Amino acid sequence: MGHPTIYPTGVTVYNPEKCWNGFTIFQAHEVGAVLMDMNGREVKVWRGVNGMPNKLLPGGQILTTRGLRNGKYGVQDYLDLVQVDWDGNIVWKFDQNEYIEDPGIPGRWMARSHHDYQREGSTTGYYAPGMEPKTDSGNTLILAHRNARNKDITDKLLLDDVILEVDWDGDIVWEWHCNEHFDEMGFREGPKNTLARDPNYRQTQPEGMGDWMHINSMSVLGPNRWHDAGDERFHPDNIIVDGREANIIFIISKATGKIVWKLGPDYDNSPEAKAIGWIIGQHHAHMIPRGLPGEGHILVFDNGGWGGYDVPNPGSPTGVKAALRDHSRVLEIDPVNLKIVWQYTPREAGFLEPMDSNRFYSPFISGMQRLPNGNTLITEGSDGRVFEVTPEHEIVWEFISPYWGKHVPMNMTYRAYRVPYEWVPQAGKPSETPIAPLDVSTFRVPGAAAAGERTREVGVEGCQPYEGSNALCVASVEDPTEE
Repeated sequence: MGHPTIYPTGVTVYNPEKCWNGFTIFQAHEVGAVLMDMNGREVKVWRGVNGMPNKLLPGGQILTTRGLRNGKYGVQDYLDLVQVDWDGNIVWKFDQNEYIEDPGIPGRWMARSHHDYQREGSTTGYYAPGMEPKTDSGNTLILAHRNARNKDITDKLLLDDVILEVDWDGDIVWEWHCNEHFDEMGFREGPKNTLARDPNYRQTQPEGMGDWMHINSMSVLGPNRWHDAGDERFHPDNIIVDGREANIIFIISKATGKIVWKLGPDYDNSPEAKAIGWIIGQHHAHMIPRGLPGEGHILVFDNGGWGGYDVPNPGSPTGVKAALRDHSRVLEIDPVNLKIVWQYTPREAGFLEPMDSNRFYSPFISGMQRLPNGNTLITEGSDGRVFEVTPEHEIVWEFISPYWGKHVPMNMTYRAYRVPYEWVPQAGKPSETPIAPLDVSTFRVPGAAAAGERTREVGVEGCQPYEGSNALCVASVEDPTEE
């Protein structure tokens, strides 16, 4: 579906009585980190930071990044991870992952961080009762890059994902390397052959590299009912990650480094996986923290779009990004019985499937947050839309980013987070003004004719009344069936 050229930005819907009210932080494209209230008033902007994502800490501080490595030589390698106070002062920094000397650029230490990080005290980096991230101590879990070679995967250089745990002094105290666990992931022979030929090759200098897994989320499980019941796969220290290029979600044992639970990369290998359906190019898989509705379930933004490796097919002549779908899903999954217990898909959004399914669609980035009142904050990131839905799928708050980039002409928003007002004592509690949804059928810009304004109208004899029909070009899930 094409977008209109004119549509509102900012907050477009707001029902204070049904929302979990607080401040929302997001990355304004090519501007910086923006903290806004429920009506979209910008309470604070940390200009120039490049958070992917930005995460707010109690006391009005943020975790963010300050820049990106030159794209000629790296892929989404961020220079550092920093903690910044309300006044813009750096109070903590990590950049000691690797010393980088790119041609013509002064050498420097880099974090090579990307996509996610968690400060001790919080499992997910978003608000949960009794799980506040530490602000003046504690370890930090960081998703980062290192280059690697592994003949079991391919003879090409790999851009490998690593997980680093660093202490408050910035020393690395634990690390995990993705490529070392390839044999545990369960790739079939066809996908293995495709990976060997083309591990999602990126043309960086001097020889290019394969962004083979592209992990985009990482968080510890934290205390949960599954481990309370004796299931060691869900030990609170274990780490859940997802790799968008492989269509895989898995849990790592912190103690052994082994994969102890997974979903994907093959969704045809069990009745449970088939019932869930193919998860494609997903983002932000995490376990809902204790103290929130749905605790212990796994939330994932199933992007659709393109992802995974398989044998070549008409949609993917090389077998890379082999699974395709033109809409997104937010899934809440019971990780023990592998059942979907809640979802937000085009059907819940009220769209006709499949003709109108792509009206809920972000083929990259995006995420979601379970809120204390049971609502879910969803970032439909590729078009800068963040919205809050009730368990019954009612939209009670919606925001469209007005920030389009010049270098990347999109208003994309990687991931947004909602925090309680008391986390930002500098701002106080703002006013909350309801915003009723517009009737888009009657809304007009100045100069346009009013809805229904017509010069003449006639009836035509013999016309049948309008009713449901299966005469569309594509069969709808609502098509009538014979009984």
